[in-house]
Amino acid sequence: MPFGTQPQARHFPRRNRIISGLALGVLVVKATHKSGTLITARLASEQGREVFAIQGSPLDTRSKGPNTLIKQGAQLTESVEDILDVLSLMSGRSISEPQADLFTSGPYLEEKNSDIEKATIKIKEKLSHTAVSIDELIRLTELSPMAVQTVLLDLELAEEITRYAGNRVSFC
Repeated sequence: MPFGTQPQARHFPRRNRIISGLALGVLVVKATHKSGTLITARLASEQGREVFAIQGSPLDTRSKGPNTLIKQGAQLTESVEDILDVLSLMSGRSISEPQADLFTSGPYLEEKNSDIEKATIKIKEKLSHTAVSIDELIRLTELSPMAVQTVLLDLELAEEITRYAGNRVSFC
């Protein structure tokens, strides 16, 4: 939202989609049955992110959300090591800080920008005002899921596309 926009409940799912998309995983500690936290956990799951949950007392209404997520397949989490173990298994390597050279200018960054521009053109060619599934976009463009999600996030932030239930998108 533009600077100065007053916070409104309807803005949170959109913001949280971006946050969960940037994360490797989401940890749910407390959440009532109809909590915005559960919306974020669902969005993370739809984006292929790992969902972690800390089990709570069945007598505490704020534990209903994490307990339900665990029943649905979220990773039961008792310590930070549980999270690091899962993320290390997912990546096939030890989790550490990003390498600094990935964020500096130079030929690597210019090559990546060129790739993103090419991917953006391919995706825009396949989009219309009729919603299409992201899986279909990946198939049609023959781009990696990461490339498609990166471009779609850029287009969403630029308010050029709209996201729909069922992991579908269209031009605004």
